[in-house]
Amino acid sequence: MKKYLLFAFAVIPYFAQAQRLHGDLQLGVANYQGDLQNKRFTLKGSKPAVGIGLSYDVNNHIIVRTLATYLTVTGDDKNGRTLQNINPRNLNFTSHILEGQVALEYNLFDLSERSATPYVFAGVAIFHFNPYSYDSMANKVFLRSLSTEGQGLAAYPNKKLYKNNQFSIPFGVGVKFAVSEKVQVGLELGLRKLFTDYLDDVSGTYADSSILLAAKGPKAIAFAYRESEIHGTVNYPKAGDVRGNPKIKDWYYTTGIRISYLFGGSGNNSGTKHSKMGCPTNVY
Repeated sequence: MKKYLLFAFAVIPYFAQAQRLHGDLQLGVANYQGDLQNKRFTLKGSKPAVGIGLSYDVNNHIIVRTLATYLTVTGDDKNGRTLQNINPRNLNFTSHILEGQVALEYNLFDLSERSATPYVFAGVAIFHFNPYSYDSMANKVFLRSLSTEGQGLAAYPNKKLYKNNQFSIPFGVGVKFAVSEKVQVGLELGLRKLFTDYLDDVSGTYADSSILLAAKGPKAIAFAYRESEIHGTVNYPKAGDVRGNPKIKDWYYTTGIRISYLFGGSGNNSGTKHSKMGCPTNVY
């Protein structure tokens, strides 16, 4: 994971001599959509997200940007709607995510001529996640190692143990404002298209309870299905019963403020800057 982040941040500084390099700070909140939170977009249950990065103005419309982000996502059956054919699972998770991304951004308007512009961006990213929950004694328990759906067990060769490091496609929209020649402030919504359905450790069907017990112990049973914490009794589902929806992959997204500071001089190629009304003024 570290080598990908180092590579991403090693590329853009070579362009610093062109005085088009920006330092970026993003502050906001994160949320996710998946089997434990199936609303398309919500701010309920949001957790903090912070990112730092560098961006380079290829021209006055196209920007190459890198960003390292640390965020937290969470989901809980108690706070959301579950599918009618799913038993009262009473599942929940939290995961801290470290992400590194490289993207292209397109500004609709030229900020050397206007005070604001909407923009869009898209790119590639790698992220690390590790979902966990808490037992009845408030002890943190990481879920991947429990194989809660039989992932990685010999009895289920088609259920592979998911990887903690994954690729994603980040994309989004925003609007930015030129506060001064060097400072821009924007509002941004960034989504991540994932290729895993295990961000929340929930995806497909229940494993056979006796197989899971023998392979991973009683803790795996306790975290695969947590109805007993509601009703005091355990009516463990049959092997193959629906636990999640594997046809729809998980997502996570961030909403927040982006602050960008221009290093060096003006980023205008011509040596001429423009007022916000588009009138040229000489720079000497």
